[in-house]
Formats: sequence, structure tokens, C-alpha cells
Amino acid sequence: MTRPTQRWLLIAVLLAISLALVYAGQERVHADGPASDPLIIGALYDRQKQPVVGAQVSVFDVPNGEPLAQATTQPDGHYFLSLSDPIPNHLMLDFKRAHFEPTQIELDAATLQKLQAGETVNLPDTTLPRRIGIAFWIATLVFVIVLVLIALGKLHNTMAALVGLAVLMAVSYLGPLLSEELFIFDFRRALGYIDWNVIFLIMGMMIVIAVVERTGIFQWLAFMAYRISGGRTWLLMIILMVITGVASALLDNVTTMLLMTPITVQIALSLGINPLALLMPEVMASNVVGISTLIGTPTNILIGSYGRISFNDFLANLTPGVLMALVGLILYSEFVYKRELKTGSAQGISPLLVEKLAERARITQPDHLKKAGWVGAGMGLLFIFGEHVRLLPAVTALMGATALLVWIKPDIEEMIEAVDWTTLVFFMALFVCVGAIQEVGLISFIADGVAKIVGTNLALSMLIVIWLSALLSTVIANIPFTAAMLPVIGYLTATIPGADSKVLFYCLSVGSAMGGNGSLIGASANMVTSGIAERAGYPITYMYFLKKGFPALLITVGLATVWLFIHFL
Repeated sequence: MTRPTQRWLLIAVLLAISLALVYAGQERVHADGPASDPLIIGALYDRQKQPVVGAQVSVFDVPNGEPLAQATTQPDGHYFLSLSDPIPNHLMLDFKRAHFEPTQIELDAATLQKLQAGETVNLPDTTLPRRIGIAFWIATLVFVIVLVLIALGKLHNTMAALVGLAVLMAVSYLGPLLSEELFIFDFRRALGYIDWNVIFLIMGMMIVIAVVERTGIFQWLAFMAYRISGGRTWLLMIILMVITGVASALLDNVTTMLLMTPITVQIALSLGINPLALLMPEVMASNVVGISTLIGTPTNILIGSYGRISFNDFLANLTPGVLMALVGLILYSEFVYKRELKTGSAQGISPLLVEKLAERARITQPDHLKKAGWVGAGMGLLFIFGEHVRLLPAVTALMGATALLVWIKPDIEEMIEAVDWTTLVFFMALFVCVGAIQEVGLISFIADGVAKIVGTNLALSMLIVIWLSALLSTVIANIPFTAAMLPVIGYLTATIPGADSKVLFYCLSVGSAMGGNGSLIGASANMVTSGIAERAGYPITYMYFLKKGFPALLITVGLATVWLFIHFL
């Protein structure tokens, strides 16, 4: 297959995915016309008022015990039972669903009279109680083991998530041969927990970023930061933090650190200072400023998709708090690294080194950069205004990626290789692992526990969500933690007065992303930066990151908390 053919094939696939996502985003369930037979309509929910999907609903003739009709609950929890004449005088509804207690409801005389008269009956919503069985403990144990493997670094993140997925599938399909209690979910149900909007948004942005990074723009920006600072290291730190933060908001923090770290190390060594004095403030600024946009951090992508929070919403509600936190982080970084910065500022940098840095930091593909700029501007407008036409962010990302592929005509094999398939597989496997504990009811019990603690107090719930997220993100990678917390936040948002502004989702965004500054494993950008720094001979140990990063966590999360309280309360 020739390269042009490969390029057009990839473009066709991206367009097909975009159209499918648009259709999925606009699809609506329409009720059918009036039924000729008597109809029973109802809905099943769990204790968190979430629809119970895939439950088997049967209506029985009580004396005979024979089912007269059966149905399966739809994605919104509704069921429809069509009966045929004659209608018996005693009817019982039976509800069965894995991981829920079987429930039966006998229809009263008034309801039976309506059915016998050929009328449609709308029953009150039914709540199914959860049941803790063997599958509950297996799914919980598997999820905890996955978290431990990720936290300790015993396995690659993706490998750990895949191991969890494989165990869950094995138990679900082989376990029922020994006991039905071992069933967790089937393959189709597992796939239903994968948020494809997140997957395709990340994939589209990876293609766009792959084009942009090859132009050399980030290396040029880092070098220009040195030129503007005039060798004053205290000013250089501030400029690099701002550049890194803005880039993280427009792209994502992992990619930004991949691009900024090598040139930062070169500049630091040329100035005679420890590269960690610049890299640590950079990566912390990346984690802080990235949350101001939908696409800035992986956690925001998860939160935005689940909570239906738009690009504009993140900008309007979080940017002022982010700026406050960034100012606090800059002052803290200047104080902590003042000795290293003074050491470097006293030494010069030779003109020869300046020339070498300038050569490595030049823009190599100005034409591609210009085209990427136009496409990026168009994507920005669609991210901002696309919500008015229900345009999913994933569709915008795929459209932008397609436009760049058509306009620039890059090597298609390089573009395919540029997509970090390992990360995409990690997200998909992680969604399934989180889906398992949601399926068996662990998330529901956690939501119940948190709800009992906070009651109807919005301020207390904000504090708990922010600081619990921030502190736990120091021991648990923030991506799986955020994915697991989303259903809990959704329940609290629906039950706490005043939380319908989605403030708790913003609290989770602040806590999980800024909390990533508390430890080396707290955020993916931290580990990426650490890997590059170690290869350069300047390893970032867990204790070093904890010592420098945890105070930064307290400062930035504290300032962001103040803003959230001012803005929402």
C-alpha cells in the first residue's frame, strides 16, 4: 500500500469516527406510538438514583407463576411490558439483575383495573438494593492490586491495567462454571464503561501535537525564554514556568514536558545550575495551569466528558483560581531554589554555547507551523463555540487532525507511530477496571459513605473533595483515582443542594491535578520529566519530589480552594 493511500485511509477512518461520534452525541430515544395492548411502563434505579441497565423484568400471573411478559431495562433504566388480554386478577413484577437483590412488587387493584381496561400504566420508580457477593470482593481486590502495581512501579501502568482487565474477564467468563456468584460483567457490558469520547479526543490531539512538535516551536520558545531573561536565572525560571503552563493548557502536560525538558536541561547546564532547579518548577506549573482548559490534563478530559463540562466552563470557572495558584507557586519556587539560581546567575554562558543552543532551538518547519496555527485557531473556536451545536470535543480533535493530514501531507507512518497507543490502551483497560467496581457496587457504597459525612453541606463537601483528592493523589496516580471518583461526584452533585453548578467536578479537577505535585507518582508528567532528567544524569527521587512538591501542593491547592469558595459560595 502506497503512502498516499495510507494517508487517505487514515483520513477516512478519522472522518468516519467523527461522524459516528456526532451521531452518538445527538442520538435521542423516542417513544413509539400508542400501543394496541395494555402497557406497563416503569424505571429501575439504584440508591444513587443511577439507572439500572440490563435488568430482567418479568410480570407473572400469581396463581400460575408463569411469566406473561418479559423485558430488559434500557440505558435510562426504563422498561416496557406489553400484555395481551385477558389480564389476570393478580399480577406480580419480578426484577433480577446481577449484583442486586431480587425484588418483587405486586400490582394493586387500581392498577389491575386500568390494565384490564386496556390503559397504559406508569409505575413509580423502583429502587433495587445492592448485594455484596464474592464478585464484589474480587473486583475490589483486583482494582486495589492494579493501583498498588501502578504506585510501586512494579509493572508499567498499561501492563498493570491490562492484567486487571484480563483477570476480570477471566473471572467473569470462567468463574460461573463454578458458581454464578463469580460473574462480574460480560464483554459487551465491559466495553460500555469505556468513554470513547475521551479515547478519540486524546488520539486526535496526539496527531495534532505530533505535527506541531516537529516544527521545533517549543525548543524555540525555551531558547527565547533564555534570551529574554538575559541570563538572569530568577527571571528565566518565571518565564519557563509561564511558557510551560500556557503550553500545558493548550496541549497537555505530558506532551509539554516531553518537549520542554531536554532544552531546559541544556540551558541549565550551560548556565552552570542544577537542571532540577528549573525542571521542578516547570512540571509543577504544568500540573497547575493545565487544569484551566478541557484538554490541559488527562484528568480534565475525564471530568469534562463525564460531567458534560465544556471548554468554556473550565476556562471561566477555573482560570482565576489557577492564576492565583501559579503566582503562589512562582513565589514558592523562587524561595526554595534561590541558592541554585544565585549560583547560576554569577556565571556566564559563552557565545559559542549560545550559538549551539540557537541552532538546536530553531524552527525547522515554518510552513507546517503556520498551517498548524490556522488549524489550531479553528479548533480553538470549535472548542469554545462547538458546545452550542452539541459538537463533542472528540469530534473537534479528529476534524483538526484530519485537516492537518490533508493540508500538510506528512509521512502517514510517522503519524501513526506518533499516536501513543500505549496510553490509549491504558485508558481503555483502566475504564474497564473502574467499570468493574462500579458494576459490583463499590462506587455506590463509597458514595453513600461520603454522602453521610457531608449531608447537605456544600461547603463541607467541597473541602472534602478538594483535599481528599489532593492528598490521595500523592499515593495514587491521579488518572485512575479521578476515573474512580467520577460516579461519586456525579451522585453528590445530584443530591447536595447548590451542587448543580458542577462545583464538585471543579473541586475534583483542582484536587487531582494540583495534588499531582505532591509526589513523583502523582501525575504522569512527573514521571515523564523524571525519566528524561535521569537519562541526563540528574535523577529525581521520590523523596526529593515529595520534599519540594508537597509544600507546593499545600500552597496551590489552598489558593485554588479560596477561589472556588469565593466563586461558588
